[in-house]
Amino acid sequence: MSYRLAVLVSGEGSNLQAIIDKLHGRDGIEVACVAASRAGAPALERAERAQLPARVFATADHLDRAARDEALAEWIASHGVDLIVLAGFMELLSPAFIRRFEGRIVNVHPSLLPAFPGLRAIEQALRYGAKVTGVTVHFVDEGVDSGPVILQEVLALPYSRPIEAVEASIHQIEHRLLPRAIRLLARGAVKVDPSDPRVVSIEEEDGDGSD
Repeated sequence: MSYRLAVLVSGEGSNLQAIIDKLHGRDGIEVACVAASRAGAPALERAERAQLPARVFATADHLDRAARDEALAEWIASHGVDLIVLAGFMELLSPAFIRRFEGRIVNVHPSLLPAFPGLRAIEQALRYGAKVTGVTVHFVDEGVDSGPVILQEVLALPYSRPIEAVEASIHQIEHRLLPRAIRLLARGAVKVDPSDPRVVSIEEEDGDGSD
């Protein structure tokens, strides 16, 4: 029985490519569909090359964001998806969408949450003079980057490091950490503490930390 993913994208789609390269068609994991928030996103070309069903769901093409999200939700549901992955999806999802797929949406964010949520997280960290930043994979709730943390990885920030170098290092971490988190979720190794839903435990096995 396969574990089916919907991947939501907005831009280049490098995290989508990491998922395709490292997970799609392996260990029962399958990218069932790709949805983009805007036409012309390079990520759509990656989906096409991988022969994945893909569609654009731009808010401007619908009455409002809620209508867009309802259409997106129906399309995702029609593909029998187990997990929705926000891989560089740069728009907020409506509360109704999140409630419909509660506990089945994850996001990758370029900081060590709860530090530096929202847009331009890398710039935020550099402006603040932070000595470390990193990447977080977390469940999505109705807040902004506020859902329970699944995995994190730290990146040290030496003095006066160019933002382009930091971005490149962050992307490398994302391309490792997001597939690892999905693999753990597919295996049922991610457990939310019923007494405290902020606490997530991981049942690791040899090989989960590397690709």
